[in-house]
Amino acid sequence: MAAATTTVPTFTVDVTENAATEIKKFLAGEEGLPETAGLRVRVVPGGCSGFQYSLNIEEASRQGDHILDAHGIRLFVDMFSAQYLNSVRIDYVTNMMGSGFTFENPNATGGCGCGSSFTA
Repeated sequence: MAAATTTVPTFTVDVTENAATEIKKFLAGEEGLPETAGLRVRVVPGGCSGFQYSLNIEEASRQGDHILDAHGIRLFVDMFSAQYLNSVRIDYVTNMMGSGFTFENPNATGGCGCGSSFTA
């Protein structure tokens, strides 16, 4: 009888080089951050479509977090947010309307014009 194998589901967040460059600028601007510091990427209730994205610099991960490395940046994603953020692509764009982070989320079933709120 063959032994049963289990596969751990993979969790990914794609951060473009443009976004990584901007995140590194934010991290460099924070004084006294420990080596364990990183960027928390999460989903919070709110926005015009039900959920919105949140980015915060934190000194360390929390128990149960997914910890990812993207271009030398540590990302922290909590278990609740992970279900909505798997395979999300985070970019930083500059255009006539300004500049900021954008999120391409294959898990979203709808969104809004502002690009920072979604439904799932």
